[in-house]
Amino acid sequence: MTSTKIAVIGGSGIYEIDGLEDANWTTVETPWGTPSDAILTGTLDGVEMAFLPRHGRGHVHSPTTVPYRANIDALKRLCCRDVISVSACGSFREEMAPGDFVIVDQFIDRTFAREKSFFGTGCVAHVSVAHPTCPRLGDACETAARDAGINVHRGGTYLAMEGPQFSTLAESRMYRESWGADVIGMTNMPEAKLAREAELCYASVAMITDYDSWHPDHGEVDVSQIIATLMGNADKGRDLVARLPKLLGAERAPCPHGCDRALEYAILTQPEARDPALMAKLDAVAGRMLSA
Repeated sequence: MTSTKIAVIGGSGIYEIDGLEDANWTTVETPWGTPSDAILTGTLDGVEMAFLPRHGRGHVHSPTTVPYRANIDALKRLCCRDVISVSACGSFREEMAPGDFVIVDQFIDRTFAREKSFFGTGCVAHVSVAHPTCPRLGDACETAARDAGINVHRGGTYLAMEGPQFSTLAESRMYRESWGADVIGMTNMPEAKLAREAELCYASVAMITDYDSWHPDHGEVDVSQIIATLMGNADKGRDLVARLPKLLGAERAPCPHGCDRALEYAILTQPEARDPALMAKLDAVAGRMLSA
């Protein structure tokens, strides 16, 4: 057993955790660049917490320019093992209405302008993302949402688009009707893939703000309506996060789903052929395997 340390990556509208004791903004340096912002650390109900505003305070990073690798590396350096992503999303399902939350369990990655791996020439690794989220964390998020009185849906496919523009009507219809996606957002990829490479448990909470552009009664995405819904969702999101420490507890056992052992057989490059410079950059992300 080890001590629990929960990381929360907050999306649009969520820029802090309420009620943190001994709260402090900590600057973390990484070999992958500067994270989105300093990281707010502290304790909540006796459990260590770390909060990273994905877009930075003041919302300075677009979905494309978020430094995803630096963010995940920084959380790993702070000894976080459980990562909860909270983000605003559009919905492709009538029953997943604005104001509802979805505990995402699958992704379709349509991003194309982002670095998606810590590994590459000099150290090749292939991790499985067949099941990209941690069911244990998903259980905790679902329970927290229900206890907070949030209308929550368990399970859903998140279509990650590049952005920053919203979908065309044709795209929205294709994602919904042909591809079977349930929600659409711009930030969970490559975040979820990088969390798996870093052997972190990852859960995604999609806070629905709109029906994208497919819905015949709602028309195109209206940013003013999104912002209005976003503010209400942010309050509910903070309430959900505040309930997680008691649910996850102060002590953490190995992940029953193997998220924390994702690199066990993933690194293919033989030790003598590995690039020392890349090895140095991987010290936090893959240190468990590289030091074995």
